[in-house]
Amino acid sequence: MELLIKGSPELNKMFAALQRTSLDLRRDFGEVENLQQSLRGARDFVHRAAVRIEESILDDLLLVRPSAGLLTPNVVREGDGRDEFVLALSGASNFVRANPRFAISLALRSMDETKIALVYSPIDETLYYAEAGEGAYAFSAYHSARIHVSNLSEPADLTIACNNTKNPVQGATTRQTGCPAMDLAWVAAGKFDAFISTPLDYAEVAAGDLLIREAGGKIEIGADLIATNGNVEL
Repeated sequence: MELLIKGSPELNKMFAALQRTSLDLRRDFGEVENLQQSLRGARDFVHRAAVRIEESILDDLLLVRPSAGLLTPNVVREGDGRDEFVLALSGASNFVRANPRFAISLALRSMDETKIALVYSPIDETLYYAEAGEGAYAFSAYHSARIHVSNLSEPADLTIACNNTKNPVQGATTRQTGCPAMDLAWVAAGKFDAFISTPLDYAEVAAGDLLIREAGGKIEIGADLIATNGNVEL
């Protein structure tokens, strides 16, 4: 197959599956913009879109690893016990309000270790991706570039993304975007210096976990989820 991005054939097949699914998502985004007078209607529409993502991408993913299981916030499908795809629509509440800050998070795990990670923004068509041991990358406009976490540590210099929790660093700038998967990708890319959140569904953070580590950062998933550039103390 023709490789779309720098990486393995499996990574490229997963990206191709995301691109095909995103065609429908971009159409759905146009529809949800017309539903803003009825948030209940918009929420129902987005929920159906999220379920459709899971259904439409499954066939493509099973071409990559036919015996793999599937884990999403809505579906757990048993596989061979070795491989598992982990999939989530992150930022669904933004999608409901026709805010383009949402992303698809997709990871392939083998023997309980994440091997491939992708976080894809369907609206601006930006992809962050990583393979274990191969570094982390950003892809847009047909160009891949390696990414690294920032090296900032002084509180006044920091920009910290928070999700349903308070900023723990006095003097730092904070952001709450509503899309944890992309927040993690932005820590990996050095656009944020840290991300802290109350507990999240693992399907939403599995890809970001590998991105952070491959970009040189640190991540802890415990009572809170804390991802940093390695220089920020939280």
